[in-house]
Amino acid sequence: MQPLYKSCYLLDQRCYDDYVLTEDILMEHASMGMANYIRANFKPKTSVLIVAGVGNNGADGIVLARLLQGEYDVKLYLPFGVRSVMAEVQLERVQCLDIEFADEVQEVDVVVDAIFGAGLSRELDEKTRKLIVQLEKLKSFKIACDVPTGIDVDGNPLPMALFCDVTITMGALKECLYSDMAKDYVGEVICVDLGISHEKYTIGFKSNTFLLEESDLKLPTRTKANSHKGNFGHLAVISGKKEGAGIMSALSGLCFGAGLVTVVGEVETSLPLALMEDIDLPYNTTAIAFGMGFLEFEDEIVEDILESKVPLVLDAGVFSNEIILEFLEQRDREIVLTPHPKEFVSLWNMTIDSPLNIAILQANRFEKVREFCELFPHVTLILKGANMIIAQDKKLFVNTFGTSKLSKGGSGDVLSGLIGALLAQGYSTLESAIQGSLALTMGAKAYSGSSYSMLPTDLIEEIAKLEYTKKKGNR
Repeated sequence: MQPLYKSCYLLDQRCYDDYVLTEDILMEHASMGMANYIRANFKPKTSVLIVAGVGNNGADGIVLARLLQGEYDVKLYLPFGVRSVMAEVQLERVQCLDIEFADEVQEVDVVVDAIFGAGLSRELDEKTRKLIVQLEKLKSFKIACDVPTGIDVDGNPLPMALFCDVTITMGALKECLYSDMAKDYVGEVICVDLGISHEKYTIGFKSNTFLLEESDLKLPTRTKANSHKGNFGHLAVISGKKEGAGIMSALSGLCFGAGLVTVVGEVETSLPLALMEDIDLPYNTTAIAFGMGFLEFEDEIVEDILESKVPLVLDAGVFSNEIILEFLEQRDREIVLTPHPKEFVSLWNMTIDSPLNIAILQANRFEKVREFCELFPHVTLILKGANMIIAQDKKLFVNTFGTSKLSKGGSGDVLSGLIGALLAQGYSTLESAIQGSLALTMGAKAYSGSSYSMLPTDLIEEIAKLEYTKKKGNR
């Protein structure tokens, strides 16, 4: 996993103050990172249009034009002139070379967006919006310098942004690149150094927000031969009126290593043979999954779950009922919450005085998760979305592997089962949430069918094969 930073301003400043590096040196290395990406991915003489803004992001683009000039068919477009001191310096340098200046947007192989970078805090003006529309019409491969133009410090388009294939960000990974709202704009994110190692650049600036990587997936393993089903826990999945949701959770829990899985409730549906059924919580239950498929709640089962002290994953219907308040009061219990945005808003409005709606949440996902976890530091929260946020107390982890394949009923039920299985096997709530979310998204990624066709059962099958696929080297 890698740390994410809200802003890199102080990290840059330390380079000037402690390492005696200059703004010019940092800029040179930022642009060299972009140049090296282009050299590695595009043949010499490829046509490149660099669209540079008035400030230091534009200055990066001007330096890039100088670095690529001669190797590539470079055109530099300055639609608004230059304004910052560094942009003026870099412009003076390129004017000493035989660089072609463009006076309009034109079709090329590669467009580099160096108009606005990190730290945008105001809406784009009309001229910039028109420029983005013009660039969008191009079939060119689009590279963003640091941050796609229009994405603000919180990761929101203001009010629009340029869709890019790749974002080459500078120094360290920025939180704004991993919001749900930014996901379709940033493309692949690549971080380049600024004339100093990443370790030296970030040392002393601790971050509590982390980007999960594929290598962070640690599947449950069974290395001890002398074992039995009781060694791997007993997950109880409480069945609601919509029985399919609980059954999907139970199946995913069984496939993810739980030794025993029981569907609890008066179930009318015929269960798969591998699942057990009971009307009461089994005496040897080691974890509970509750909420999937529930429309209303009977006092008796709620009391049984409250009286049990085993780890608990809560999902779906429970977030729209005030019984959630009773669970949140169990501050000595291991609890994982797995709401999607609408459910999180309902949960928030039952527990926190300041009103929240989905639009405000989606524009401020990191902030709202932090606020919630400050009030409830004992729970582990997964806020579902295009990029899932997993949080506990002050620590946040971002899973960016989500895909539209998961945008289908039942995916969340599978996730609850995965987390419940890990809890049943003795994993901590945070590790269960992280590994469950990674397994879910890696399973979806491995599915080879069309983007719209994946069923929850397909997803469970792919998750069950993750270890095998990894050994074969196909992932």
